[in-house]
Amino acid sequence: MAAAAASGTHPIRLRITDDLERTRLTVFFRVLLAVPHFVWEALLAIVAVIAVIANWFATLITGRSPDALHSFLAGYLRYATHVSAYLFLLADPYPGFFLVNLKQDYPIDVEIAGPEPQGRAAVFFRIILAIPAMIVTNILRNLSGILAFFSWWVALFTGRVPEGIRNFGAFALRYETPPI
Repeated sequence: MAAAAASGTHPIRLRITDDLERTRLTVFFRVLLAVPHFVWEALLAIVAVIAVIANWFATLITGRSPDALHSFLAGYLRYATHVSAYLFLLADPYPGFFLVNLKQDYPIDVEIAGPEPQGRAAVFFRIILAIPAMIVTNILRNLSGILAFFSWWVALFTGRVPEGIRNFGAFALRYETPPI
């Protein structure tokens, strides 16, 4: 994080190339179409939890996240962002599956910088320090879900989502993507 902070850029950036247009038919069946992604994401989440624990220990010992764990967790976070963007109508195309064909040009995507040296004390207390951010993330996620419901109705009738709702959902997605 030291290099990212020194250069003035955040290690996680959200890239939005969406045009706000939605296909009414896929909007109507959006939740059903997302079911395979829910199952796949749940299975990957089990592996991701193990990777997070391993990454925590490795970072605590070495002061830096191992490249392989960082790469896997960054890919998982990108995939989860694509699925959330699709479900909350922040993006229209059907997302690819992580480890198979994750789309590189998805309309809502996160760019995650490589691993940086980290202070061991901050790593040790990270879960405690993250509790307030987790509370805010939960609030933003619930608000995004409520706004997605309204956006669903608008998109169903107009074929577009309101830009303000899309921007709030994108902000919430960016906030909930934790630095690795």
